Amino acid sequence: MKDIKIESILTVYEDYNELPEDIVSLMDTASKARLKAYAPYSKFLVGAAILLDNGEVISGNNQENASYPSGLCAERTAIYYAGAEYPDAKIVRMALTAGSQKQPTTAPIPPCGACRQAISEYEVKQDSPIEIYFMGTSGKVVKSHSLANLLPLGFDRSFL
Repeated sequence: MKDIKIESILTVYEDYNELPEDIVSLMDTASKARLKAYAPYSKFLVGAAILLDNGEVISGNNQENASYPSGLCAERTAIYYAGAEYPDAKIVRMALTAGSQKQPTTAPIPPCGACRQAISEYEVKQDSPIEIYFMGTSGKVVKSHSLANLLPLGFDRSFL
């Protein structure tokens, strides 16, 4: 028996204003999407913006339902739309912003496990990494160079 060590390397920007201009633009799109989220139950709004290799930018937000499992996260709303409308385009990067309507949200909020799995499917499909930037409504912004960095030991089609 032996132990293995798995590490994730993340880049942390102290503030939104430290981001490169193109990322600021993508994060602004995610922020606008967040404000349109339908989250009457959790009061937790999430916005996502995706840049495709063809230059298209897709946005999405969380959509809740009184039957809680029937809702859909912002990341999956955006990524599934991108896959449906632009099936041959590669996803270059994603920007995510999330926050509570009940209290300030300054901690960076990463994708949930279900969204990580969905994003992983596209990263494997396109055989190239997807950069992911995530933040609360203010404060630090975290960059992951790939989804695999956030979901080591992922499950994909190679196991089927």
